[in-house]
Amino acid sequence: MLAMMGASVACASPTAFAQQQRTWRVGFLALPLRPQPLEPTRFGAFVRGMRELGYVEGKNLSIEWRFAGGEAGRLAGLAAELVKMPVDVIVASGTPVINAAQKATTTIPIVMPTSNDPVGSGFVASLARPGGNTTGLSNLSPDTSPKAVELLLSVAPKASRVAVLVNPRNSSNAAIAISLQVVMQGVGRVGFPVEASRAEDIDSAFSRMKEQNADAAVVAPDAMFVEQRQRIADLATNSRLPSLFSFREHVEAGGLMSYGQHLADSYRRSATYVDKIFKGAKPGELPIEQSTKLELVVNLKSARILGITVPPMLLATADEVIE
Repeated sequence: MLAMMGASVACASPTAFAQQQRTWRVGFLALPLRPQPLEPTRFGAFVRGMRELGYVEGKNLSIEWRFAGGEAGRLAGLAAELVKMPVDVIVASGTPVINAAQKATTTIPIVMPTSNDPVGSGFVASLARPGGNTTGLSNLSPDTSPKAVELLLSVAPKASRVAVLVNPRNSSNAAIAISLQVVMQGVGRVGFPVEASRAEDIDSAFSRMKEQNADAAVVAPDAMFVEQRQRIADLATNSRLPSLFSFREHVEAGGLMSYGQHLADSYRRSATYVDKIFKGAKPGELPIEQSTKLELVVNLKSARILGITVPPMLLATADEVIE
Protein backbone atom coordinates (compact mmCIF):
# COMPACT_ATOMS: atom_id res chain seq x y z
CA MET A 1 0.00 0.00 0.00
CA LEU A 2 2.83 2.42 0.86
CA ALA A 3 4.47 1.62 -2.44
CA MET A 4 1.23 2.35 -4.30
CA MET A 5 0.79 5.67 -2.46
CA GLY A 6 4.34 6.63 -3.32
CA ALA A 7 3.77 5.79 -6.98
CA SER A 8 0.57 7.85 -6.98
CA VAL A 9 2.37 10.90 -5.64
CA ALA A 10 5.21 10.40 -8.10
CA CYS A 11 2.77 10.24 -11.03
CA ALA A 12 0.77 13.31 -9.97
CA SER A 13 0.80 16.07 -12.57
CA PRO A 14 3.49 18.66 -11.75
CA THR A 15 1.33 21.28 -13.49
CA ALA A 16 -1.71 20.49 -11.33
CA PHE A 17 0.44 20.61 -8.20
CA ALA A 18 1.91 23.96 -9.23
CA GLN A 19 -1.56 25.38 -9.89
CA GLN A 20 -2.68 24.37 -6.42
CA GLN A 21 0.33 26.05 -4.82
CA ARG A 22 0.75 29.23 -6.87
CA THR A 23 -0.60 32.68 -6.07
CA TRP A 24 -2.60 34.13 -8.98
CA ARG A 25 -2.24 37.83 -9.68
CA VAL A 26 -5.26 39.78 -10.95
CA GLY A 27 -4.97 43.34 -12.20
CA PHE A 28 -8.18 45.27 -11.53
CA LEU A 29 -8.55 48.48 -13.54
CA ALA A 30 -11.39 50.92 -12.81
CA LEU A 31 -12.28 54.54 -13.59
CA PRO A 32 -13.50 56.01 -10.25
CA LEU A 33 -11.86 56.84 -6.99
CA ARG A 34 -11.24 53.79 -4.86
CA PRO A 35 -14.30 53.45 -2.61
CA GLN A 36 -13.80 53.18 1.13
CA PRO A 37 -14.70 50.64 2.28
CA LEU A 38 -14.36 48.45 -0.81
CA GLU A 39 -16.18 45.34 0.44
CA PRO A 40 -19.84 46.47 0.09
CA THR A 41 -19.36 47.89 -3.43
CA ARG A 42 -19.57 46.21 -6.84
CA PHE A 43 -15.78 45.91 -6.74
CA GLY A 44 -16.03 44.03 -3.47
CA ALA A 45 -18.56 41.74 -5.16
CA PHE A 46 -15.77 40.56 -7.48
CA VAL A 47 -13.65 39.65 -4.45
CA ARG A 48 -16.59 37.76 -2.96
CA GLY A 49 -17.06 35.90 -6.23
CA MET A 50 -13.42 34.85 -6.24
CA ARG A 51 -13.70 33.77 -2.61
CA GLU A 52 -16.70 31.59 -3.46
CA LEU A 53 -14.50 29.82 -6.03
CA GLY A 54 -11.71 29.17 -3.53
CA TYR A 55 -9.43 32.14 -4.20
CA VAL A 56 -8.44 34.04 -1.07
CA GLU A 57 -6.29 37.17 -1.00
CA GLY A 58 -3.06 36.57 0.86
CA LYS A 59 -3.30 32.83 0.29
CA ASN A 60 -3.60 31.97 -3.40
CA LEU A 61 -4.75 35.31 -4.82
CA SER A 62 -3.26 38.78 -5.15
CA ILE A 63 -5.31 41.67 -6.55
CA GLU A 64 -3.50 44.70 -7.90
CA TRP A 65 -6.09 47.49 -7.67
CA ARG A 66 -5.73 50.47 -9.99
CA PHE A 67 -8.33 53.26 -9.72
CA ALA A 68 -8.09 56.29 -12.01
CA GLY A 69 -9.84 58.71 -9.65
CA GLY A 70 -12.40 59.57 -12.31
CA GLU A 71 -9.69 60.73 -14.73
CA ALA A 72 -9.94 58.76 -17.97
CA GLY A 73 -6.58 60.13 -19.07
CA ARG A 74 -4.85 58.09 -16.34
CA LEU A 75 -6.19 54.73 -17.54
CA ALA A 76 -3.51 54.11 -20.19
CA GLY A 77 -0.69 54.55 -17.67
CA LEU A 78 -2.38 52.37 -15.06
CA ALA A 79 -3.03 49.63 -17.64
CA ALA A 80 0.64 49.76 -18.65
CA GLU A 81 1.64 49.31 -14.99
CA LEU A 82 -0.41 46.13 -14.74
CA VAL A 83 1.02 44.73 -17.96
CA LYS A 84 4.57 45.45 -16.83
CA MET A 85 4.15 43.61 -13.51
CA PRO A 86 2.85 41.36 -15.18
CA VAL A 87 -0.53 40.10 -13.99
CA ASP A 88 -2.25 36.85 -15.02
CA VAL A 89 -5.59 38.51 -15.88
CA ILE A 90 -6.85 42.09 -16.15
CA VAL A 91 -10.42 42.81 -15.02
CA ALA A 92 -11.71 45.93 -16.78
CA SER A 93 -15.23 47.34 -16.86
CA GLY A 94 -16.65 50.23 -18.84
CA THR A 95 -15.83 51.39 -22.36
CA PRO A 96 -12.82 53.67 -21.64
CA VAL A 97 -11.35 51.13 -19.22
CA ILE A 98 -11.66 48.20 -21.63
CA ASN A 99 -10.19 50.36 -24.40
CA ALA A 100 -7.17 51.17 -22.24
CA ALA A 101 -6.63 47.53 -21.29
CA GLN A 102 -6.86 46.33 -24.89
CA LYS A 103 -4.40 48.96 -26.08
CA ALA A 104 -1.98 47.94 -23.34
CA THR A 105 -1.92 44.21 -24.15
CA THR A 106 -3.00 41.71 -26.76
CA THR A 107 -1.75 38.69 -24.80
CA ILE A 108 -2.82 39.03 -21.15
CA PRO A 109 -6.47 37.88 -20.81
CA ILE A 110 -8.99 40.66 -20.17
CA VAL A 111 -12.29 39.98 -18.40
CA MET A 112 -15.16 42.48 -18.66
CA PRO A 113 -17.63 42.46 -15.72
CA THR A 114 -19.91 44.67 -17.83
CA SER A 115 -19.97 46.03 -21.37
CA ASN A 116 -22.94 47.72 -23.04
CA ASP A 117 -22.21 46.48 -26.55
CA PRO A 118 -18.93 44.55 -26.79
CA VAL A 119 -19.36 43.69 -30.47
CA GLY A 120 -20.48 47.14 -31.60
CA SER A 121 -17.70 48.71 -29.53
CA GLY A 122 -15.14 46.54 -31.29
CA PHE A 123 -13.99 44.75 -28.15
CA VAL A 124 -14.83 41.26 -29.43
CA ALA A 125 -15.55 39.66 -32.80
CA SER A 126 -18.81 38.03 -31.69
CA LEU A 127 -20.65 37.04 -28.54
CA ALA A 128 -20.28 33.32 -29.27
CA ARG A 129 -16.57 33.46 -30.16
CA PRO A 130 -15.00 36.66 -28.87
CA GLY A 131 -11.57 35.98 -30.37
CA GLY A 132 -8.49 37.84 -29.17
CA ASN A 133 -7.76 38.14 -25.48
CA THR A 134 -11.06 39.58 -24.17
CA THR A 135 -14.21 37.97 -22.80
CA GLY A 136 -16.74 38.52 -20.01
CA LEU A 137 -20.28 39.80 -19.64
CA SER A 138 -22.53 42.07 -21.65
CA ASN A 139 -25.20 44.09 -19.89
CA LEU A 140 -27.65 46.43 -21.55
CA SER A 141 -28.25 46.77 -25.26
CA PRO A 142 -30.57 48.92 -27.39
CA ASP A 143 -33.08 46.04 -27.21
CA THR A 144 -34.24 47.25 -23.78
CA SER A 145 -35.38 50.59 -25.19
CA PRO A 146 -39.07 49.64 -25.67
CA LYS A 147 -39.37 48.55 -22.04
CA ALA A 148 -37.44 51.60 -20.83
CA VAL A 149 -39.78 53.97 -22.66
CA GLU A 150 -42.83 52.05 -21.42
CA LEU A 151 -41.66 52.34 -17.81
CA LEU A 152 -40.83 56.04 -18.07
CA LEU A 153 -44.20 56.90 -19.60
CA SER A 154 -46.02 54.85 -16.98
CA VAL A 155 -44.86 57.38 -14.35
CA ALA A 156 -44.78 60.42 -16.64
CA PRO A 157 -47.60 59.85 -19.15
CA LYS A 158 -47.74 63.52 -20.19
CA ALA A 159 -44.05 63.71 -21.05
CA SER A 160 -43.69 64.71 -24.70
CA ARG A 161 -40.00 65.65 -24.93
CA VAL A 162 -37.50 63.23 -23.40
CA ALA A 163 -33.81 64.04 -23.10
CA VAL A 164 -31.29 61.19 -23.34
CA LEU A 165 -28.08 61.90 -21.43
CA VAL A 166 -25.18 60.28 -23.30
CA ASN A 167 -21.41 60.24 -23.08
CA PRO A 168 -20.00 60.78 -26.61
CA ARG A 169 -16.80 59.01 -25.53
CA ASN A 170 -18.80 55.84 -24.90
CA SER A 171 -19.24 54.20 -28.30
CA SER A 172 -22.32 52.24 -27.20
CA ASN A 173 -24.27 55.31 -26.07
CA ALA A 174 -24.93 56.53 -29.62
CA ALA A 175 -26.73 53.31 -30.57
CA ILE A 176 -28.74 53.37 -27.35
CA ALA A 177 -29.82 56.97 -27.96
CA ILE A 178 -30.91 56.21 -31.51
CA SER A 179 -32.92 53.20 -30.38
CA LEU A 180 -34.64 55.21 -27.67
CA GLN A 181 -35.47 57.99 -30.15
CA VAL A 182 -37.02 55.51 -32.59
CA VAL A 183 -39.18 53.96 -29.86
CA MET A 184 -40.28 57.37 -28.59
CA GLN A 185 -41.19 58.49 -32.08
CA GLY A 186 -43.34 55.39 -32.41
CA VAL A 187 -45.43 56.46 -29.39
CA GLY A 188 -45.69 60.10 -30.41
CA ARG A 189 -42.88 61.48 -28.26
CA VAL A 190 -39.69 63.32 -29.14
CA GLY A 191 -36.38 62.03 -27.84
CA PHE A 192 -33.18 64.02 -28.19
CA PRO A 193 -29.61 63.39 -27.02
CA VAL A 194 -27.76 65.67 -24.62
CA GLU A 195 -24.02 65.07 -24.29
CA ALA A 196 -21.71 65.11 -21.28
CA SER A 197 -18.24 63.65 -21.75
CA ARG A 198 -16.78 64.82 -18.42
CA ALA A 199 -18.11 65.15 -14.89
CA GLU A 200 -17.93 68.94 -15.15
CA ASP A 201 -20.19 68.82 -18.23
CA ILE A 202 -23.15 67.30 -16.40
CA ASP A 203 -24.51 70.52 -14.89
CA SER A 204 -24.57 72.27 -18.25
CA ALA A 205 -26.15 69.18 -19.82
CA PHE A 206 -29.14 69.51 -17.49
CA SER A 207 -29.32 73.21 -18.26
CA ARG A 208 -29.58 72.35 -21.95
CA MET A 209 -32.35 69.87 -21.17
CA LYS A 210 -34.39 72.66 -19.62
CA GLU A 211 -33.58 75.02 -22.50
CA GLN A 212 -34.91 72.40 -24.91
CA ASN A 213 -38.08 71.95 -22.82
CA ALA A 214 -37.41 68.40 -21.69
CA ASP A 215 -40.08 67.06 -19.35
CA ALA A 216 -38.39 63.69 -18.66
CA ALA A 217 -34.96 62.12 -19.06
CA VAL A 218 -33.25 58.79 -19.67
CA VAL A 219 -29.62 58.38 -18.58
CA ALA A 220 -27.62 56.01 -20.80
CA PRO A 221 -25.43 53.40 -19.10
CA ASP A 222 -21.91 54.74 -18.66
CA ALA A 223 -19.19 54.29 -16.03
CA MET A 224 -18.72 58.03 -15.57
CA PHE A 225 -22.46 58.53 -15.07
CA VAL A 226 -22.46 55.80 -12.40
CA GLU A 227 -19.65 57.54 -10.53
CA GLN A 228 -21.50 60.87 -10.82
CA ARG A 229 -24.81 59.33 -9.76
CA GLN A 230 -25.38 61.64 -6.78
CA ARG A 231 -24.88 64.76 -8.89
CA ILE A 232 -27.15 63.42 -11.64
CA ALA A 233 -29.89 62.36 -9.21
CA ASP A 234 -29.82 65.78 -7.52
CA LEU A 235 -29.93 67.63 -10.84
CA ALA A 236 -32.82 65.51 -12.08
CA THR A 237 -34.77 66.21 -8.90
CA ASN A 238 -33.98 69.93 -8.87
CA SER A 239 -34.95 70.15 -12.55
CA ARG A 240 -38.24 68.38 -11.79
CA LEU A 241 -37.45 65.73 -14.40
CA PRO A 242 -38.82 62.20 -13.98
CA SER A 243 -35.80 60.10 -14.92
CA LEU A 244 -35.02 56.51 -15.80
CA PHE A 245 -31.57 55.02 -15.22
CA SER A 246 -29.87 51.75 -16.13
CA PHE A 247 -28.50 50.83 -12.72
CA ARG A 248 -29.86 50.67 -9.18
CA GLU A 249 -26.93 52.74 -7.90
CA HIS A 250 -28.59 55.82 -9.39
CA VAL A 251 -31.86 55.11 -7.59
CA GLU A 252 -30.09 54.46 -4.31
CA ALA A 253 -28.55 57.93 -4.75
CA GLY A 254 -32.01 59.48 -5.13
CA GLY A 255 -32.92 58.85 -8.76
CA LEU A 256 -36.53 57.97 -9.55
CA MET A 257 -36.35 54.61 -11.27
CA SER A 258 -33.92 52.15 -12.86
CA TYR A 259 -34.31 49.23 -15.20
CA GLY A 260 -31.29 47.15 -16.00
CA GLN A 261 -28.56 44.88 -14.82
CA HIS A 262 -27.49 44.44 -11.20
CA LEU A 263 -23.89 45.64 -11.41
CA ALA A 264 -22.68 43.94 -8.23
CA ASP A 265 -24.04 40.60 -9.44
CA SER A 266 -22.21 41.00 -12.75
CA TYR A 267 -18.94 41.73 -10.98
CA ARG A 268 -19.44 38.64 -8.82
CA ARG A 269 -20.18 36.49 -11.88
CA SER A 270 -17.14 37.81 -13.71
CA ALA A 271 -15.05 35.84 -11.21
CA THR A 272 -16.15 32.64 -12.97
CA TYR A 273 -14.40 33.82 -16.13
CA VAL A 274 -11.20 34.53 -14.23
CA ASP A 275 -11.41 31.06 -12.68
CA LYS A 276 -11.85 29.39 -16.09
CA ILE A 277 -8.86 31.27 -17.48
CA PHE A 278 -6.75 30.24 -14.48
CA LYS A 279 -7.71 26.65 -15.29
CA GLY A 280 -6.50 26.93 -18.87
CA ALA A 281 -9.42 28.29 -20.89
CA LYS A 282 -8.61 30.73 -23.70
CA PRO A 283 -10.54 34.02 -23.39
CA GLY A 284 -11.19 34.18 -27.12
CA GLU A 285 -13.09 30.88 -26.88
CA LEU A 286 -15.23 31.78 -23.85
CA PRO A 287 -18.65 33.07 -25.05
CA ILE A 288 -19.79 36.46 -23.79
CA GLU A 289 -22.51 36.01 -21.17
CA GLN A 290 -25.57 38.20 -21.65
CA SER A 291 -27.81 39.38 -18.86
CA THR A 292 -30.83 37.16 -18.42
CA LYS A 293 -32.30 39.07 -15.50
CA LEU A 294 -33.02 42.78 -15.52
CA GLU A 295 -34.24 44.42 -12.34
CA LEU A 296 -36.65 47.28 -11.76
CA VAL A 297 -35.97 49.55 -8.78
CA VAL A 298 -38.22 52.47 -7.76
CA ASN A 299 -37.53 55.26 -5.27
CA LEU A 300 -40.87 56.32 -3.75
CA LYS A 301 -39.29 59.14 -1.77
CA SER A 302 -38.06 60.70 -5.01
CA ALA A 303 -41.48 60.14 -6.59
CA ARG A 304 -43.12 62.09 -3.78
CA ILE A 305 -40.63 64.96 -4.18
CA LEU A 306 -41.45 65.09 -7.89
CA GLY A 307 -45.18 64.88 -7.22
CA ILE A 308 -45.46 61.59 -9.10
CA THR A 309 -47.91 58.82 -8.31
CA VAL A 310 -46.33 55.49 -9.20
CA PRO A 311 -48.94 53.02 -10.57
CA PRO A 312 -49.64 50.18 -8.11
CA MET A 313 -49.08 47.60 -10.87
CA LEU A 314 -45.56 48.94 -11.45
CA LEU A 315 -44.78 48.79 -7.74
CA ALA A 316 -46.07 45.23 -7.61
CA THR A 317 -43.66 44.15 -10.33
CA ALA A 318 -40.64 46.07 -9.01
CA ASP A 319 -37.72 44.04 -7.69
CA GLU A 320 -37.15 46.66 -5.01
CA VAL A 321 -39.00 49.73 -3.78
CA ILE A 322 -36.99 52.29 -1.81
CA GLU A 323 -39.17 54.10 0.70
